[in-house]
Amino acid sequence: MIKKYKLGEPIETESVVDDIELTSGIPQGLVSGAECTFCIEMSEDTRVYGLGETVRGINKRGWRYISNCTDDSIHTESKNSLYAAHNFLLIWNKNSTVGYYIDTPEKVEFDIGYSESDKLFIRPESPNAYIYEITPDLSGNTSEECGTDSPLASVVRQFRHIIGKSYIPPLFAFGYGQSRWGYKSREDILSVITEYEDADIPLDSVYLDIDYMDAFKDFTINESAYPNFEDFVKSVKEKNIHLIPIIDAGVKIEDGYDVYEEGIKNDHFCKKEDGTPFVAAVWPGRVHFPDFFKPETREWFGEKYSFLLDKGIDGFWNDMNEPAIFYSEDGLREAFDKIRSFEGKNLDINSFFEFAGIIDSIKNSPKDYKSFYHEYKGKKIRHDKLHNLYGYMMTRAAGEAFEKLCSDRRILMFSRASYIGMHRYGGVWTGDNQSWWSHLLLNIQQLPGLNMCGFLYSGADTGGFGADCTEDLLLRWLAVSIFTPLFRNHSAMGTRQQEVYRFPHKDWMRGIIRLRYALIPYLYSEFMKAALCEDMLIRPLSFVYMDDERACDTEDQLLIGDSIMIAPVYTQNAAGRTVYLPEPMNMLRFDGDRLIEEKELPPGDHYISIPLKEVVIFLRNGHVLPLTKPANTTAELDLNDVTYVCYGALEDSYKWYRDENAHP
Repeated sequence: MIKKYKLGEPIETESVVDDIELTSGIPQGLVSGAECTFCIEMSEDTRVYGLGETVRGINKRGWRYISNCTDDSIHTESKNSLYAAHNFLLIWNKNSTVGYYIDTPEKVEFDIGYSESDKLFIRPESPNAYIYEITPDLSGNTSEECGTDSPLASVVRQFRHIIGKSYIPPLFAFGYGQSRWGYKSREDILSVITEYEDADIPLDSVYLDIDYMDAFKDFTINESAYPNFEDFVKSVKEKNIHLIPIIDAGVKIEDGYDVYEEGIKNDHFCKKEDGTPFVAAVWPGRVHFPDFFKPETREWFGEKYSFLLDKGIDGFWNDMNEPAIFYSEDGLREAFDKIRSFEGKNLDINSFFEFAGIIDSIKNSPKDYKSFYHEYKGKKIRHDKLHNLYGYMMTRAAGEAFEKLCSDRRILMFSRASYIGMHRYGGVWTGDNQSWWSHLLLNIQQLPGLNMCGFLYSGADTGGFGADCTEDLLLRWLAVSIFTPLFRNHSAMGTRQQEVYRFPHKDWMRGIIRLRYALIPYLYSEFMKAALCEDMLIRPLSFVYMDDERACDTEDQLLIGDSIMIAPVYTQNAAGRTVYLPEPMNMLRFDGDRLIEEKELPPGDHYISIPLKEVVIFLRNGHVLPLTKPANTTAELDLNDVTYVCYGALEDSYKWYRDENAHP
């Protein structure tokens, strides 16, 4: 039940893979107003889901969101934009369920009860967009493989179908990863691996941030810090540890650097209106940005990943691809001119703040995003008109290259910036969060929206990237992250080092990570089902319990796959929490990977004590949870040795997956 509408002359994003016939007019229920504003009336019981990676709760009502991929590491409730642009909304109340996808690479404002509490305004920056209206299709949508849809699930499944299958990572990508901006050498990495080995804590990957490069240049190795890099990769892989290097969007301007020289020679970089290359700056200083909108540039840049693939690397994370701009060459020149104009003046309150704001204003400046161009589908288009697609196109370049360079195996790939469609080529992490309790809750609440938009392989920086992580926060965060496909501990240079072996209760952390490895048969199987059936792995309770108002209002409990519900503790100093059960469930209490208590609980509210070292899982009636014996890497898991924890009369046999092969 999908209708496609065309407004003006939209830019094709290639986010939709199905050929859908156009319907004339505009969607029923959308009222066109001034300046390309659309208005949807909301009743008191209307809830609004979607928008992927945003601030605030699962129900997006009550705030103003702007799809505009933004490099901003302070994710407070006051922010309107984060790193992604995911323009899908799911609107429902007791009388109707409908989804809208606003397909345009320009900014889109979603004013969801912010200006007027009973109205939802959609304001594309220009009157050029495709709008997809999706209503439930509950006729014959059952299958043995994919089950039966609720109205909410039906809309999401149809949307997911038209945007294509989600990326599937290798199995090792479900293991635990350790990262930090600040690992500067081979010795640093070996020290991390050794510490994990000595502490007997599972580990599958260690991430290489920008310091592994030679002067922050993409597809180079800092040979003094990482001598004999290929042998190093091989030696750690013999321990079943994978090294995952970062790739940034900016290419350093430096004579003799092959990527720069090839890019100049073959016209792969973005240009200003006068045809000269656009010069910006990120980590290495002055850079050019590849024009990923040109197929030949995507092919060229994608093949550059072979430099690292050939050295044994089998995973990457793409970063700074909004693209982030520290400053442009033109913007920096203007800033210095303004600064000089204040010299010798008496700076009162107004002039002082104007002066202080000059430097801040040059980072990610809207003026810069309007000053360079792309060649796209035979046209010269200003960057701000395509801005939200840039990270998508960079990761697409990698994904398309992997299909050519190593089609016989899966490569781990995830990105910071994204647009719907990029989910076919990689996953996402939610960017530079903070070691705040509020960001642990934000992590919980972002996951369903990301799943709705196809980003099944997703997760946050466990423990928080910025600020100093405390032991109790890390323990509680680990107890959430063991249920997310991407499970990575990542922190920033200058913050407290938060590798789990550094804390007094590292044995508690070991136990929680070991539970993750015990859960991998279940998590991987449910991930595969969601990918193959165009479904969600992580859902709000409302997707199953639509008629239960209390369940629909619950935003701090999640369904993980078909069998289990989680209710994490996300409050400092809390010894437990109240959990709402919409139906009878079997409470499973784990101390590490040991199941120490099973208790059948009736529907309703229950206060559950949850000590820091324990994890509580709620098994749904008629369902099963497969568990295996933990190991220190995914490669060492015996996936033929599985124990099934069951509750009630089973609805069906459980099908689980190992790689792409089903095992009953």
